[in-house]
This record gives sequence, structure tokens and C-alpha cells, in this order.
Amino acid sequence: MPLKNYRWFIEYFSSEEGHLHGIREVLFSKQTPIQSMDILQLGSYGKSLVLDGRIQSTSRDEFIYHEVLVHPAMLTHPDPRRVFIVGGGEGATLREVLRHRSVERALMVDIDEEVVSRCRELLPEWHQGAFEDPRVELRYLDARRYLEETAECFDVIVIDISEPIEEGPAYLLFTKEFYEIVRERLGPAGVIALQAGTVSLNDLDCYAAIQRTLAQVFPVVSPAWASIPSFALPWGFSVASKGRDPRSLAPQEVDALIASRIRGDLRFYDGIAHQASFLLPKHIRTRLANETRIIEDNHPLFAWT
Repeated sequence: MPLKNYRWFIEYFSSEEGHLHGIREVLFSKQTPIQSMDILQLGSYGKSLVLDGRIQSTSRDEFIYHEVLVHPAMLTHPDPRRVFIVGGGEGATLREVLRHRSVERALMVDIDEEVVSRCRELLPEWHQGAFEDPRVELRYLDARRYLEETAECFDVIVIDISEPIEEGPAYLLFTKEFYEIVRERLGPAGVIALQAGTVSLNDLDCYAAIQRTLAQVFPVVSPAWASIPSFALPWGFSVASKGRDPRSLAPQEVDALIASRIRGDLRFYDGIAHQASFLLPKHIRTRLANETRIIEDNHPLFAWT
């Protein structure tokens, strides 16, 4: 299709860098009470959920993001039965959690009911009916407040939220105080997983600070990364644990755990992908070793906007 016939969406990474996407159709666009929300049909990546101008996932490659986010943490825990999901409006994180045969309860708390409702309606490829699973409880609340006020304990907590944008809904879910709340809501072998921002050569600030902050709270912090094409930049994750280090799992052990504990076929994640996800290049390891910043409620970190 000729360039002149496209409308364009630019996802900006900084004042000097961005990723240009051809828009074939705008399926939905609205300012919710919490954030701006768009569901776009992109030329290269199919349907895409965009919140506050940032791509959250696309139909072409969401499986990479959600499999890397969920499965390393779930397999690190010896028997994950109770799972808490922070955010994850598309339902794809929930979908992957429910693949695990051991899961008895999955509580998903998202602050934006409009996002979840529209994703249920317009992105069925993502959730694949996960919201109707009898193990699922869905609440529209501030996840931090919920964890502060509940006495419940969970085996795994998956934090699937957008980047920490100033005045956005997520920035107080990246702080030392929040991770301390999360730690208290985890059982003895508890594990958390989170997306941790880009690991771009030009922007390691968020990723490095998150790992440093997690290390103030958890005895085991395992930074990870993956290439997600629609993001245009390599993307960072982290698994933090009270017990086992996911990096101790050999590829053959991961493959055996997948066969015994996960229903259905995975498209990205296996033993070799698990091992590769935790192998960071030297320049990233050096930056992490030298990072000093700790993110706190009164000293939050904001992604570039």
C-alpha cells in the first residue's frame, strides 16, 4: 500500500527517537477516567492496544511478552496455586497463568474497568475466554490499596502494568514501598514477575533502577529481557523471589516442568528461551552493577513522555 494512503501512529521513545506504525483502522479510541485508550489495526502487527500513547501488546507478537512475563516466575515456584495479577487488562497474562494446572485461584485487579471491558469485547484473541474461567476473580480497584488492606497470601504475583508515566496510574507500583507490600503478601516460596521497561542502549535508567530497588526488598532478583518486535526496542523483565533463583533452572528441567505443569503449546518459551532470557549483554550487566538509584514513593521514577 502506498505510504500516502496510511495514517500514522508514532510511538515516541524520546524527543529524538520513535517507531512509526501505519494505521489501517482505528477500532476504538477514548479517554477513560484513568488514561487514554486506543485499539488500532496496524499494518505490520495487527490489532494493538495503546494506553497513554504506548503500545502494550499486538496480536502479532503478544505471545512473546506474555509468555516471558508469566512462565519463568510460575515455574520457579514449586506449586503455584494462588496467583494475583496487577493490571493485565487484555486478559493475556491471565490466559497464561491459567495454563498452569496447579492454579486454583487467579485474582486480577485492574484499576481501569473500561480497558478490561473493551479488551474483552474487541481483543478475544488475547484472553481466549480466560475471564470466564471459574478460577478467576476480577476486581476493578487500586491494586496497591487492595494489597495493603488484604490479609490474603499469594504464591505468585504478576505485575503487568504500563510504564511509570507522570500523572498516570502506574508510577506508585514501581517503588520500594510497593515492593515491600508485595513481599508481605507472598507466601514463603513467593515469586513476583514484572515488566521493567526498555533495555535500549540509550535508555537503561528505568530498567536499572527497578532492579536496584527490587534488590532492596527481595533476596533473589533475576533481570531478564526479550526482543518484542512491535516495541522496536529490546524489553526488560524481572523475576524476584523469596526462595529459588529462576536462573538455576537448566533448559532440560524447564522443558520437563512445562510438559508436566502447563496445558497447551507455547510459541516462544521453552528451556532454551528461558536460559537465553536471563543472559544479559556485558554493557547491561555493567550498568546494573553500577546503579545506585532506589525508587521510592517520595522519589518516583518516570518514563520519558
